[in-house]
Amino acid sequence: MVIPLRKQAADDRGSSERTPLGFGAAWTHGAARAVEARQALRAFLAHAPRTGRVPLPESVCSDAELIVSELISNAVRHAPGPCGLILRLSDDELAVTVWDTSAEEPVFMRPDRHRIGGHGLHLVRATSHSVSIAPRAPGKQITARLLLTTNDVAGTLQRDVLRAPLSHGENTPFAVSSPRRHAGEPTGALRDPVR
Repeated sequence: MVIPLRKQAADDRGSSERTPLGFGAAWTHGAARAVEARQALRAFLAHAPRTGRVPLPESVCSDAELIVSELISNAVRHAPGPCGLILRLSDDELAVTVWDTSAEEPVFMRPDRHRIGGHGLHLVRATSHSVSIAPRAPGKQITARLLLTTNDVAGTLQRDVLRAPLSHGENTPFAVSSPRRHAGEPTGALRDPVR
């Protein structure tokens, strides 16, 4: 069962910048389901155009769904207690934050296409502009940011390579291993210890 934390739909009509649109939900221990989190994301993104925003490109929506699924699934699998989802949409980006009660930082496992599991954080990094971890009592929160600007050429190219089949006819999401990064990234950004 999802417990809505807050919904924010009003824009500040008096300024040149709009107030970011936000949504939050929390699940009690054992109640979180990725399908509910994806449904909440879809409803949030469907509501955004009613506030005067341009509908998001389908590629951003699918990347956001993948990120929500992976982060919520990891919170359910690896953290005891409740977890939550916070969505924040501004004119420049969509931020997807998932919080849980485990203080342990996620660990990147060496990519292995024969292993079942352990690939979610690689997918989150590959589809996001940036990913960061921050402490949150009593655990942590992971935030993935998707840029909404069209001049993110590297991101577009990376997304195309990510979905391209390999020469052996296999279609794998691990064709790209480098995350999208930018100068001034927060110090809590995810690091890949297998480099």
